[in-house]
Amino acid sequence: MKKIVLSLMILAAAVSLNAQPTRRLQEQAAQKEAEKSPTAVTLTERARSQYTAQTAMPTEVTWKRDIYRELDLKKEKNAALYYPEQPLGDRVNFFTLVLNLILDGKIKAYEYRLDGNELFTPDNELDIENMLDKFYIYYTKDEKGKYKIEPTDIPSPGKYYIKESNYLDQLSNYKTKVTAVCPVLMQSDFGEKPTAYPMFWLNYDEISPYLGQTQVMTSSYNNTTNMSLDDYFVMRQYDGDIYKTSNLRNVPLSEYCETDSALQAERARIEKQLIDFQNGMWSESEPQPAASSESQAPKKAAKEPKQPRQPREKAPRAPRQSASSGERISVHR
Repeated sequence: MKKIVLSLMILAAAVSLNAQPTRRLQEQAAQKEAEKSPTAVTLTERARSQYTAQTAMPTEVTWKRDIYRELDLKKEKNAALYYPEQPLGDRVNFFTLVLNLILDGKIKAYEYRLDGNELFTPDNELDIENMLDKFYIYYTKDEKGKYKIEPTDIPSPGKYYIKESNYLDQLSNYKTKVTAVCPVLMQSDFGEKPTAYPMFWLNYDEISPYLGQTQVMTSSYNNTTNMSLDDYFVMRQYDGDIYKTSNLRNVPLSEYCETDSALQAERARIEKQLIDFQNGMWSESEPQPAASSESQAPKKAAKEPKQPRQPREKAPRAPRQSASSGERISVHR
């Protein structure tokens, strides 16, 4: 009996030893397969916590103004977010990157509300399957419930909405920070003007570490990927038109600008306000002395230069008469 029990224990140990290398090999193979994916961006929790490419906005600021911009991907400076349209080796465009991060559960997306404002709270988190069905994105699910989308089925947004926060910190330093990003699909029916369909909001602080690990090409004349996507946003290399500012009524510019010319003028006015505010902080004008009553009085006309005096000619004196004789003697001095 003891021999049988001992044999069973030895057999179980052998099976366990054989199972461990097999499981380890399977995990390594799966990891290598994941690394081959052009959308694979892996960051540990420690790497995310240590990544500080963009300074977080302080909770207490002395002044702040939020600006919403739309980035049309037809503009040259915004093409960095569109290219490549399909994965090219290990390179993918911005939307493919963030969509795969969402599907892998590495970042969270948030519903685009009717008021257009972002709300990064748990009760406003995106329902992924509902979003995929809403925008007719074909997907499959594996046995673990993970979503999978083929690269050819991933749509290409025509625009992005971003939110910029312009603020003064406690040291009166003027800064601008991107705080939210929203991809926007553009669809048109029967040749009509394309309609914008915002998909979801992303918290920029959450996606920033992954963008810092993704290189992007920003110029058609220099085809090297010499900038990260995070640098692209931090350095404001994009070209965006203002479509809304944070205001008490939450009204976009299009609702009170009736014509295109009025819209352009309003955008220019807001841009000028921001520039004037920033420039006004650093202008150092010399203090002017108080004007005295003398300086306020009109200046007198300049006197003509004095003419040099001409020497006078002495008039001849009458001859002096001598008292000693009756003769007259002419005496001249």
